[in-house]
Amino acid sequence: MVEFPKYPEAAKLDSLASPRKVISTNFTSREINHIGVGDVARFKDSDTEIIDLSLIQEGDFAFPLPGAKVISPYGGRRRHHSGYDIKTCPNDTIVAAFDGVVRFSKPYSAYGNVIVIRHYNGLETVYSHNSKNFVKPGDVVKAGTPIGLTGRTGRATTAHLHFEVRFNGVHFNPNYVFSFSRRTLKKECLICRKKGNHVSVKPVRALPLYLIDREDEKK
Repeated sequence: MVEFPKYPEAAKLDSLASPRKVISTNFTSREINHIGVGDVARFKDSDTEIIDLSLIQEGDFAFPLPGAKVISPYGGRRRHHSGYDIKTCPNDTIVAAFDGVVRFSKPYSAYGNVIVIRHYNGLETVYSHNSKNFVKPGDVVKAGTPIGLTGRTGRATTAHLHFEVRFNGVHFNPNYVFSFSRRTLKKECLICRKKGNHVSVKPVRALPLYLIDREDEKK
């Protein structure tokens, strides 16, 4: 007989903490000078990693530009857009999406002024075209911490935030993580798999861990 996981007692709900993965924070020269760089701590023991967004607690996440509207989604008309473009007004405050450590913060080609944060959940987030960066590599930030101001540096025709989510250096659809219409965190599991040099990220509805592979095989 299979025993299903038990929900915590009501008295213990307030003590729940968001799960944390081991991340590398002793950044190499490459890590502080390039955006798409993997973390040596990822896929260290397995070719599959799971990030259960439903276990991230209130206060441990924040929408990066509160009040913003989407002006260009992932993929876009040319299918090469690596993130979401969202905007409110010039010099609006950008905040960190999750707790983590700043890995990169400086101008970078068409990105303009850009910030990359490595998070304790295993993800990295990218914030670009900023008019100003408030943080530097090595800074520890909490979800909701102001990290910069929106701008139009780099290749941008209007002031906005270009926001990316990456796993092991590879970008994927940020809509797997955030609902951009509700500006809230989604409650799904991200199944991250490595095959050779290829990394894939697939969202599935949150399930007990022992059922994820079985459910994934049906899709």
